[in-house]
Amino acid sequence: MNFVKSGWFRKYLVPGIIFQSVLIAGGYGTGRELVEFFMNFGALGGLVAMVTSAFLTLAVVCAVSFEFARVFKAYDYRTFFKHLLGPGWVLYEICYLVLLLLVLGVVAATSGAILNSLFGINAWFGIVAMMAGVGALIFYGNEAITRALSYWSFVLYAVYAVFMILALVNVSGDIVSALSMSEFKPGYFVSGFKYAWYNLGVIPALLFSVREIETRKEAIGSGILAGLIGIVPAVLLYIAMCGGYPDILPTELPTNFILAKMGILGFQVVFQIVLFGTLIETGTGFIYGVTERISAMYKDKGGQMPKQLEQFITIGLLILGAIIAQYGLIGLIAQGYGTITWGFFIIFVIPLLTYGVYLIAQHGQKDKPGVKEK
Repeated sequence: MNFVKSGWFRKYLVPGIIFQSVLIAGGYGTGRELVEFFMNFGALGGLVAMVTSAFLTLAVVCAVSFEFARVFKAYDYRTFFKHLLGPGWVLYEICYLVLLLLVLGVVAATSGAILNSLFGINAWFGIVAMMAGVGALIFYGNEAITRALSYWSFVLYAVYAVFMILALVNVSGDIVSALSMSEFKPGYFVSGFKYAWYNLGVIPALLFSVREIETRKEAIGSGILAGLIGIVPAVLLYIAMCGGYPDILPTELPTNFILAKMGILGFQVVFQIVLFGTLIETGTGFIYGVTERISAMYKDKGGQMPKQLEQFITIGLLILGAIIAQYGLIGLIAQGYGTITWGFFIIFVIPLLTYGVYLIAQHGQKDKPGVKEK
């Protein structure tokens, strides 16, 4: 699979693949997130919001973020937000760390639930297995993370495509019935924006993957593809979940609910295993964003971050996530994500699409022939 090393693949697809890999566990891995931000507003209303307001927001902000990172060589979130917010960059760090802990809590809780449902073993075995997987990937560094997340994304896409096909075969009547209700409850369109805003908080954690982007065309193209790559599995999963509407709304693990309804035990096991691997991807991406930020600080001072410090940070964050997991998935997603959404909108989305675009334009003027920098 040498295509993973090709320049085109690394410039246009790798950022989107990393985005989807980091996004999935906090964005739609359990299906609970899709219920909270979309299906609660009606099966059809949620689908429309997903493919319009949510997708467009993801694509536009990814594109501008990648171009901003390219222009200012800002490949970790500390550098990125120092250029965008100046001394206020620390506000983003606070929001990011809160989101990180929330997502790690969701990842840990889901990991435990998966192994418990598959093998009937204590949930802590799943949590420890997830922690070991994340630790191993971070130990081997950037290249190992990029390769692992790239390869696993192809597996994930294949499984989600099969999931939707099986749903169409087994519960297509229920899916059509749910969508034909044409429910558009108040707030459905705005909820698509909210879903995108909190998920966009992961972008600075994947900036290490845009280092090979060299032109504005590549940055914008890669950003749009990132939005698309990120949302397509969510759409496939959502349509399948419509087969359980409205009974699926109060369930903690909607994916398990619809899989159980289809009654295909073999695929249910495969899906849970693939989801477990994806949870490891998400935890890795989030924590690597933190270690990259600290590593950049060491490099600014002419040094190198000690490997032992990286390991200590990784283990510490994973333990905190395991503790937070005890709060429960529904509470973490409904209350935690709902609150942090506004933080990222105010601290990241608004500044980037206003002042950030202005800075990119100013930098472009400086690069024109005959224009001297003051």
